[in-house]
Amino acid sequence: MWGIQRTRYADCNGSETSEETEIVVNIGGVKQVLYGDVLNRYPDTRLAELVDCSLKSSEEISLLCDDYDPDTGEFYFDRDSEAFKCIIELYCYGEIHMKRGICPICFMKEMEFWKIDSHFLDECCKCHLQEVEDELAEIAEKVKTILVDRDGDPSAAGWQRFQMCLWRLMEKPESSLPARIIAIVSFIFILVSSVVMCVGTIPDLQVEDSEGNLTENPTLEIIETVCIGWFTIEYILRLISSPNKTKFVLAFMNIIDFMAIMPFFVVLILTSFGTGVMELANVQQAVQALRIMRIARIFKLARHSSGLQTLTSALKSSFKELGLLLMYMGVGVFLFSALGYTMEQNHPETLFTSIPQSFWWAVITMTTVGYGDVYPKTTLGRCNAAISFLCGVIAIALPIHPIINNFVLFYNKQQVLETAAKHEIELMALRSGDGEQEAPPGAHKHVCGAGVWDTAMRSCHSDTYIPLLKDPRGGAATGWRLNKNNPNG
Repeated sequence: MWGIQRTRYADCNGSETSEETEIVVNIGGVKQVLYGDVLNRYPDTRLAELVDCSLKSSEEISLLCDDYDPDTGEFYFDRDSEAFKCIIELYCYGEIHMKRGICPICFMKEMEFWKIDSHFLDECCKCHLQEVEDELAEIAEKVKTILVDRDGDPSAAGWQRFQMCLWRLMEKPESSLPARIIAIVSFIFILVSSVVMCVGTIPDLQVEDSEGNLTENPTLEIIETVCIGWFTIEYILRLISSPNKTKFVLAFMNIIDFMAIMPFFVVLILTSFGTGVMELANVQQAVQALRIMRIARIFKLARHSSGLQTLTSALKSSFKELGLLLMYMGVGVFLFSALGYTMEQNHPETLFTSIPQSFWWAVITMTTVGYGDVYPKTTLGRCNAAISFLCGVIAIALPIHPIINNFVLFYNKQQVLETAAKHEIELMALRSGDGEQEAPPGAHKHVCGAGVWDTAMRSCHSDTYIPLLKDPRGGAATGWRLNKNNPNG
């Protein structure tokens, strides 16, 4: 048994009777002695309501606690005793601090039970609580996405159901085997189209037209046409099945897809209008630059990769470090290029003709590339190059460690969220099976976010059986929790 230290001063809300009142509570099998004057410092809490229980009826007392022994005046609560040790700090120190190892969500439920507002929580604990709530929200969103991808919307019918199936087929490679096959085929077409585009620029593989100009090989043109046909059909099907057409069209990767297939049709339309050969060749050269954007479609196929998502998140969270890196490099490039020009301008064979032209030398030197096309020829210029090299190594190395830490942090978090989402889906399947056996048809309804919250709440409860009171009628002992693993419990 333990209790809180009683201070020897009267509270403004406490009466002479409450100052001498001792309240005996049993929290999770641990008996504690509290004092009325201390509890009355916060009269709106549940513990403060226990002070005047001698004036209340048994029905009113049963609303405040789980059980009550009138012979010993002991109140029984089926709550976490470790969390209560943190709760009682409010009456001593005026704030609450969660101990390490206590679930923040469950602790907030404990505070709600004891009628204590969350603003009494310490600031560091509030930050921890917010992080846990954000993680639960992300898990709930992942569970919802997985369920929609796997089962679809049961309320959809007709065209909407077909549209959802087509969307999963074209956009969710992990949803089914046909969707995975389509993703692989699309990936192969992307590689083939990219290779054909590169190989088509080799002069030995090109053919001469009637005027002696080199043109693309007809075989490669046929392969390119087949690839463009696949990209066009794929884009149209994805656009038709998209639940939000505006968002789909304005998405960055979809803009790249559109610009990858448009040059082919622009050339086709100009050819049908009978445009001159030279003018058409200029148009082809202009639109050829847009075809290179087709390579970016490879990243679209990897958008479900946790590694790529982690890399993107790490870079987003490292904008400050990347900004410092660019600032250091910018200052260094300006400084050392100006010094290099000043030290080399009097040399008869100088390669530093101006400060802007020296920027290129400073960049390749500080980044340790060193092409060798521009280099100093004087002693002072070489000393300046050595210093710029060392400063460049330091400037690049300093922000790398925080960026790596962010990547590891986001990667571990992503793995935890994916594992938690899969675990929650398994629990939902088990609860759904139990509900179908116990509940009548149509009585079971599950909410994704609530399921994640309930799972987090149930996971912190112990299965230990704690006997509290003997049944006065000679029955079994009344306990708070039953040990499921002990048949005798």
